[in-house]
Amino acid sequence: MKSTLLSFAASLLFVSMFFTSCKKEGRSSEDFTVETSTHSDDQSRFSAEVDAVANDANVLLESTLSFSGRPGDLNSLICDADISVDTASNPRTITITYNGNTCLGNRTRTGSIVISMAQATRWRNAGAAINVTYQNYKVTRTRDNKSITVNGTQTFTNVSGGLLVELPVRGTITHTITSSNMSVTFDDGSQRTWQVARQRTFTFGGNAVTISISGTHSEAGVTGIAEWGTNRFGRSFTTVIAEPIVLKSDCSFRAGSGKVVHSTTAYTASTIFGLDAAGNATSCPGTGNYYMKISWTGPAGNTRTVILPY
Repeated sequence: MKSTLLSFAASLLFVSMFFTSCKKEGRSSEDFTVETSTHSDDQSRFSAEVDAVANDANVLLESTLSFSGRPGDLNSLICDADISVDTASNPRTITITYNGNTCLGNRTRTGSIVISMAQATRWRNAGAAINVTYQNYKVTRTRDNKSITVNGTQTFTNVSGGLLVELPVRGTITHTITSSNMSVTFDDGSQRTWQVARQRTFTFGGNAVTISISGTHSEAGVTGIAEWGTNRFGRSFTTVIAEPIVLKSDCSFRAGSGKVVHSTTAYTASTIFGLDAAGNATSCPGTGNYYMKISWTGPAGNTRTVILPY
């Protein structure tokens, strides 16, 4: 009887170890390709729209006398928006209302952006800061009709001072973008809160403006973080700009190169920008699709790579 019980216990232990091993193997070999591809696409679109709004804001700030100290004409500065300016209030405001016009080609925009600046502030001065509030800013990609909707407030700071129109003389101008409360709603209806800490450095050469983007947030010994929060799958993440994201005016200010690294407790994924459909680097891919290569590594060291348009 004792021998039978010992044999049964040994068998039970073996079965238990077998299923535990299978469960561990199942976890370690889990395929995160869908999640990493989707999150990389989400983050790429979000960061691209932050840059697009910043570019629109710069154009309007530098063309409004009471904001920059430089006169200008706001008519037709943004092809898919209507502009209104209130210089009597404190803070003064510029409101951009996007009308869904298809002039951008690859996407349409609706909703509004409100730029607010205190009466005593001039955007051209070093350290000047403004608030940029997203109000149901919805961007829909024309090739697949997928959208993201952004709400929340960011702070834009002119760290170096100066206006971009002065860039050929100044050589370099630096801005930062920070936020702790950006609400992002994805096309599947999920809504998440993201934080932002980005630096945009402008230079001029070869008759073109170049913007080099880096992350400025540090956390748990990790530096260069540009965005962090929870992705649409409910997983916490940080995105580090490992190699500066480079935008050029002669490439329609689209990401022509750079690398970001997304980190979660389950996987690490890197995204390289500025590629053609075959995955080869090309500094200015043209007016069609640009491509990014996404590579992820799971907890068991298993890796996958996928190339997607952006």
